[in-house]
Amino acid sequence: MKKTPMMLQLAVILFCIMAIPTAILTWYSGAQIIENSEAAIGESSLAGLNANRKLNENALANLAQDTARLAAANVFEPIRGFETYNEVNASYANYTKAKSVMNELLNLNRRVDGVSSSYFYLADSDYVISTDNAITTLERYEPMDWTTEALEEQRGISGVWVPRMLASGEHVVSYVYPLNRLSSPTSGLIVVNMKESQIGKYLNTTEVEGGSSLLLGADGKVISHSNKSLLLTDGLELPFVQEILNQDSSEGYAFRELDGNRMVYAWSRSALSGWWNVSWSSMDKLMAESREMQGNIILLTGAIIVLGTVLAVVLATWLSRPLRQLVRTIRSKSDLEVADRNELAFLDMAFKRMQEEEEGLFRLLQEREEDTRSFAVHRLLRGEIPPRLTEVFPEACYRVVVVSMDRYRVYVGNTNVETRSYHRYLLNTKYESLFPEGVVAHSVYHTDGSIVVVLNFAQEEHGCSNDSIRQALETIRDESLELLTHTVTIAVSGVADAPEMVAERLFEAMELIKQRIIKGAGSIMYWQEEDEHGRKYIDSENSERRILNFVDAGDLDGIFKELENIRGLISAEQHISYDNIMFIYHQLIGATIKHLRENHISTGRTVMGKGDIYSVLAAMDTLDELEEYLHTFFQEIVQNLDRGPAETNHGERVIQYLKDHYKEEIVLKDMSTEFGISYSYMRKIVYELTGKSMIDYLNQLRIDKAKELLLDTDLTIKQVAAEVGYYNVQSFNRFFRKYEGMPPSSYKTAKSKSS
Repeated sequence: MKKTPMMLQLAVILFCIMAIPTAILTWYSGAQIIENSEAAIGESSLAGLNANRKLNENALANLAQDTARLAAANVFEPIRGFETYNEVNASYANYTKAKSVMNELLNLNRRVDGVSSSYFYLADSDYVISTDNAITTLERYEPMDWTTEALEEQRGISGVWVPRMLASGEHVVSYVYPLNRLSSPTSGLIVVNMKESQIGKYLNTTEVEGGSSLLLGADGKVISHSNKSLLLTDGLELPFVQEILNQDSSEGYAFRELDGNRMVYAWSRSALSGWWNVSWSSMDKLMAESREMQGNIILLTGAIIVLGTVLAVVLATWLSRPLRQLVRTIRSKSDLEVADRNELAFLDMAFKRMQEEEEGLFRLLQEREEDTRSFAVHRLLRGEIPPRLTEVFPEACYRVVVVSMDRYRVYVGNTNVETRSYHRYLLNTKYESLFPEGVVAHSVYHTDGSIVVVLNFAQEEHGCSNDSIRQALETIRDESLELLTHTVTIAVSGVADAPEMVAERLFEAMELIKQRIIKGAGSIMYWQEEDEHGRKYIDSENSERRILNFVDAGDLDGIFKELENIRGLISAEQHISYDNIMFIYHQLIGATIKHLRENHISTGRTVMGKGDIYSVLAAMDTLDELEEYLHTFFQEIVQNLDRGPAETNHGERVIQYLKDHYKEEIVLKDMSTEFGISYSYMRKIVYELTGKSMIDYLNQLRIDKAKELLLDTDLTIKQVAAEVGYYNVQSFNRFFRKYEGMPPSSYKTAKSKSS
């Protein structure tokens, strides 16, 4: 007994007295709980899936009905005789008739959430009327061949739904509705593109945390999925999908094992379209309450275990007293040469501790070595020659690569400091490992959104390594996009044959990055010596004068056209400098502000909240961003200059609209379009009238109504949340706590007691 470990004695006694009956009791009760809970979870998953399916079917049916009503309204009759694009544009009257068709299509888009675009094609004509590209010729729009194949599946006079991907890369489900003699005297077809993301929202309305859902066509093609890379692929290849759908029942649920996790699969087939809705969730998360119940059972049996444990500890303490005295002696003297089991366990613990300390020291040395290398690279980029340079860069030739993130301000706004730091660590590590053998690569974070990679290689490898380096740079671009969900622009300097020239090569690469404004985001550019005398200087003075005239006249279309002319002038010049481009736009902004002030027009409303406009312009990467910013800038100027009597009550109309529709899901940008004002202006007038942002004011309306319902009705928390416009209880609880300082249940209890 003296050589038997103390903890083993205690474990044997405890096992004999209490462990066996406790294990049997826990196993039996747990099995009963799991069996009953799984059945309830399966039924709940199927019910939620059916609710989502009906929501999706109703939305698609509403869109189909609206399309049919539009076809029956004879809005296409006035343009039935215009078979060519030239006929449409032959006169203002013809164009107005076509424009009215486009307006009706826009109204159709607004009636259903999630419509990406729609268009009308007149049979045997050479043009289409669309909401995304206005009135344009067929050769400038997407091909129409797919509609012929889609209409082969048509049954009756209704349209057909076709999942597909637009040329822009956006996934949609298109509703193709042919006009026939029963619906319209005009021959042609209407196509409405519903966003796949909106269908995904309907599918995930009642989705549990950690669950996923899938929408399949009758042929098994994936229509909607949270993993967008699987769209339009064969969904029957996904785990268990074909097995589940081959069952006789049109709906049901089943349990399967996937990657070591127990999953519940639910499926339901639409009787209208034949589409399959499938959802799956992890039973581990859904069974949390059952696990909690098991824990309660264990607590109930804990009292019995405590009594047995006390007895076992007393007995084990008496039996292990000599062994415990020996352990204390070993610890005080650090004598590890003991043959007893407890001594070996103590030695094992000591060696593990030593190993952990050694591993920690090794990691610390690695970090110090990496810091030293990064410091050497930074010094080299500053034009200094660090000591022991050959240990970091052993070869003679250098090249500097700058990887700059596009739209860095957007990236910063969407991530926190910790995430950005983690991304920098991953990218630095990845970049150094992607270059071919024979090329030494060390990367450091340089400036906001830029990572500098210094390449070092032998002179004889310079010619043969160019293709490999180019492939590595393309890999860097692709993997950076995958990690950051932002494109990067890459600039490669010329070759330096001495370390003193590395700083100069860094300047070349940074200058080359500026050409992103012309080349576009996601480019890979290589330094080439250019003749500065061959560059042409562009002056936009004539366009400035015309824009100022248009500002005075309130002609926003004229301003946009001149901005387009300036961009075309810039794009036409191959060797225009970055400084020339920025000078053009800076001069335009400055001339506009000066003109407004000379005419005693306050610029505070337009400039307020924009910060340093010139710094904002300098931070933009591409001509697209510059043009978008200037569109907003001049739009706000024209709105502030031209406020007719009909616009003086915008604030009251917006506030009343929010009060009338706070229960609905309001898309604020679409709302501003309905009122004919910019989104930023609408936010400003709401803040001036209420002292709150639009989001805060909308949520305050909902919470105020929720308080009335909690006190005056017997509705549950879930019903109150749905009544005031929240689609899940978690969001309702979060906002209620934010505005009232307590959850809705506590609020109701407190008010009931006080009354």
